[in-house]
Amino acid sequence: MQRAALFRGGDAQMAAGDLGELLVPYMPTIRVPKSGDRVYKTECAFSYDSPDSEGGLYVCMNTFLGFGREHIERHYRKTGQCVYLHLKRHVIEKVPGASGGALPKRRNAKLFLDLEISSDLNSDDFEYEDEAKLIIFPDHYEISLPNIEELPALVTIACDALLSAKSPYRKQEPDSWEEELQASKHAKTLVQLDNGVRIPPSGWKCSKCDLRENLWLNLTDGSVLCGKWFFDGSGGNGHAMEHYKETGYPLAVKLGTITPDGADVYSFDEEEPVLDPHIAKHLAHFGIDMLQMQVTENGLRDNDIKPRVSEWEVIQEAGVKLKPMYGPGYTGMKNLGNSCYLNAVMQAIFSIPEFQRAYVGNLPRIFDYSPLDPTQDFNTQMAKLGHGLLSGQYSKPPMKSELIEQVMKEEHKPQHNGISPRMFKAFISKGHPEFSSNRQQDAQEFFLHLINLVERNPVGSENPSDVFRFLVEERTQCCQSRKVRYTERVDYIMQLPVAMEAATNKDELIAYELKRREAEAARRPLPELVRAKIPFRACLQAFSEPSNVEDFWSSALQAKSAGVKTSRFASFPEYLVVQIKKFTFGLDWIPKKLDVSIDMPDFLDISHLRARGLQPGEEELPDIAPPIVIPDDPKALFSSLLDNPNIDESSVMQLAEMGFPLEACRKAVYYTGNLGAEVAFNWIIAHMEEPDFAEPLITPAFGEVASSGAVALGAVGLDNQPPEEMIAIIISMGFQRILAIQALKATNNNLERALEWIFSHPDPEEESDPALDTVDMENNANANILAETGSEGPRIKDGPGRYELFGFISHMGTSTMSGHYVCHLRKEGRWVIYNDLRVCASERPPKDLGYIYFYHRIPS
Repeated sequence: MQRAALFRGGDAQMAAGDLGELLVPYMPTIRVPKSGDRVYKTECAFSYDSPDSEGGLYVCMNTFLGFGREHIERHYRKTGQCVYLHLKRHVIEKVPGASGGALPKRRNAKLFLDLEISSDLNSDDFEYEDEAKLIIFPDHYEISLPNIEELPALVTIACDALLSAKSPYRKQEPDSWEEELQASKHAKTLVQLDNGVRIPPSGWKCSKCDLRENLWLNLTDGSVLCGKWFFDGSGGNGHAMEHYKETGYPLAVKLGTITPDGADVYSFDEEEPVLDPHIAKHLAHFGIDMLQMQVTENGLRDNDIKPRVSEWEVIQEAGVKLKPMYGPGYTGMKNLGNSCYLNAVMQAIFSIPEFQRAYVGNLPRIFDYSPLDPTQDFNTQMAKLGHGLLSGQYSKPPMKSELIEQVMKEEHKPQHNGISPRMFKAFISKGHPEFSSNRQQDAQEFFLHLINLVERNPVGSENPSDVFRFLVEERTQCCQSRKVRYTERVDYIMQLPVAMEAATNKDELIAYELKRREAEAARRPLPELVRAKIPFRACLQAFSEPSNVEDFWSSALQAKSAGVKTSRFASFPEYLVVQIKKFTFGLDWIPKKLDVSIDMPDFLDISHLRARGLQPGEEELPDIAPPIVIPDDPKALFSSLLDNPNIDESSVMQLAEMGFPLEACRKAVYYTGNLGAEVAFNWIIAHMEEPDFAEPLITPAFGEVASSGAVALGAVGLDNQPPEEMIAIIISMGFQRILAIQALKATNNNLERALEWIFSHPDPEEESDPALDTVDMENNANANILAETGSEGPRIKDGPGRYELFGFISHMGTSTMSGHYVCHLRKEGRWVIYNDLRVCASERPPKDLGYIYFYHRIPS
C-alpha cells in the first residue's frame, strides 16, 4: 500500500505521475456514460445498499452498475472489471457557530443528485458530506476525488458524467412513476388564509359548477374547484386554474388522493406536479388530519376518539397506538407513488415458505449465475427483494438515546428503515402499460402478472407458484336435452361474488341511504356510514350456484338453447387465494366498489366443492361443432364483421370486473372468437406485457394482414403461423380452428382469399401438421402453465380442502384506479400490519373488510 499512500500526500508531481502510470492498463475499460446508458449510482444491483450504507456503493466504470460492499467482489471476479467509483455519504452533526446557533453549511450538496435525504434527520442539526473516490481492484488502491490535475482527462470526464447522470428510473412521460417530483418552492412559505374554512371528509363538489369529480383543494383559501388539464388527465371545467389566475394562490391538492403517506399536489405557478413537505400542516389548517394513526400519540384520550367507521380508518387501524415491529420478516417497503398494490402483494408472497426457499434459499446460486446485467433478471430481483424483506438487515430498531448522542458527536450512522423497490418495479413493470405508470392498479391483476412471470422464469426443479395452482371442473348442461359436458381449466384465484341480497342489515342500509341523500341535498354533514353486512356462507353459496350460459349452442339439439354452468374444484391448492369481487361497473361503465363487511372465517372448509366428474345417469353432449352457415355474399358478411365486430359484452364485463382494462377485455373477447370469458382470460395473461395491451381495439381492414402485436402466445416461434386474431375472426363465423389455420396459411394470411379457400375446401385436410398440433395444444392451455403443459398435464398440489387464514390484503378507496392497499399477515402467533414503510403489531385486524385473502392448507 506504499503507492496508495502517495495519493494522499507527498510530492504532487510524483503523485500525478504515479496516478497516470497506475491507470494506463485500465484506460480501455473506462467508459463515459452516453445518452441511454443506465447509471445505477444510488442502489446495489443485488441488495439495497446505497451511498448511505456503512460500506457505501461501488459503481463500475464500464457497466455503470452499482454494488454494495458484500457484492463488489462477485462482479470483479465475474467480469474482470477493476476500476470502480466508490460513493459514500456521511451525515455529520453541525458545528455550533459563535452565536451558539448551528452553521447552515452543507458540503458537496450536489454530488449525488438523485440521493434522497433521510427524513429521520433534522436538517437544522445535521449536514451531509459526500465522498467519492476511485478504487482499483484487486489491490484496493484508492484515488480521492476531485483530483482533476492528476487524473487523465478521460477519467475525469467519465467521473463527472457518472456523478451528474440522471436516475435510471426517470422517464419523459409525465405520468410515469419513475419521474422524480421536486419540492415546490412555495411549500415552505405558503400563506394560508384564516377564513374558518373546514373541508368535510366527503360530499365535495366544485363551488362554481357543482362537478363532483377531479376536485382540487386550494391550499391557500380552501376553495374546492374542478381541474381540467392536470397531470392525471382527468376532465373538468378548469375552474381551479381560473381561480389561480384571479388570486395567484399557487398550490392545490387533489381530493381523494390524500393518505397518511402523502397526496397529489399541483403547482399552478411551476406548472407541474410537486411535493409539499409540509402537506400535513397545510391540510390540518382546513381540518384534514392525514396522520390519523398518530392521534393517540398527540395527547387525545381513548374516549375522545370517534368510532372508527371509514374504511381508511378501520383498515389502517387509525386511533390505535400500534407497536412498531423490527427484524427479519418485518421490513417495510417505500411507496414509490401509487405502488402500494405491489408492496402489499410482495409482502404476502414472501411470507410463504415455498417462495422463501425458491429465492432467498437459493440466493447464492441465483446471484452467482446471474447475467452480466442483474438489474434485468427476474430471479435476481426476486431474490434481492426477498432477502431485503426477510434478512432483517433493513429493519433495525432505533438505537437508545444515549448511544445516539455518543455516535452523533463523531458521525451519524443512519438506521435503514425499510427498502425502496425501485429496481424491482422498474423491471417487473417494463413494457406493461399499467404497472409502469404512476396510476393505482388492481392488486389481484398484479398478483396474476407476477405469477405469470414466475412461471416463465423457473428458478429450479420446483416452481413456487405451484402452491397456488388448481384445476377447475366446469359442468355445462343443456337445459332442454339435459345432456352435459365436463371441461377442466387451470386457475390461481377463487373469486367469490358479493351476495348483496343476503345482507343482514337491510333496514339500516335503507335508512342510511335516505339520510345520506337528504344530507347531500341540504348540504349538511353526511350521517355515520352504515356498511352492508354479508354472511360469508352466502358468498360461498353464490359461488357454487349455476350460472346461465349466454348464446349457448347445444350439440345435442344442433341448435341454440338455454344452458347453465357450474364450477367445482377438480383439485385443491396448497395455498388458496380468495378474491372478494368488490369491484363492478355502474350503468355508465365507470368502475365502482362495494363497501361491504363479510365475516371471513379463520378456518375454511370447502371440501363440499370437490368436483365429482360425470355421474351415473348423466349423458354427455355429443362432440359436434356448430354447423357452417355459408352466406349468399361471403365477402359482404366478412366486411360487416370487420366493420362491426360482434363482441360478447357479458364476457367483457366478467373480465373487467377482475380489474383488467376495459379495452384489453374487448380485444381478448374479440380475438378469441367470443368463446367465453375463460378463453379470453388466457389471451389476457398471454398478452399483458405487450405495449398496446390496453389500447382500443382496431380491427384489420378487409383483406389486410393483422398486426403482429396481437399474435397469440402459442404462435410465437412457429414459421408462417397465422395471427391469432385472424384465426378468431374465422372461428367466430362458425368454422373449425384447424380449417381457419389451413386457409390462412394457404393464402398467405389474406382474409378475403382465406374465406374463398374455405368455401372451396369445406373439410379440413386429414394430414397432421406438427406445427398445428403444437399451436392447438398451446392455445387451448392456460397461458400461465405453457411450460408445464404436456402429456402429464399441469403440476398441481392436490390435498384436503380445509384451510386456515394467514393473511389478507385490503383496499381503501372507491375503485381499483384510486385508493390505497394495506396487507395484514399472521406471524409468530399474532397479526402484523404492513402499511408501506410502517410495520406494526396489529391490534384490530379488519378481517371483514379485506379484498384478497390468503389461506394455507391444514395438514390432515
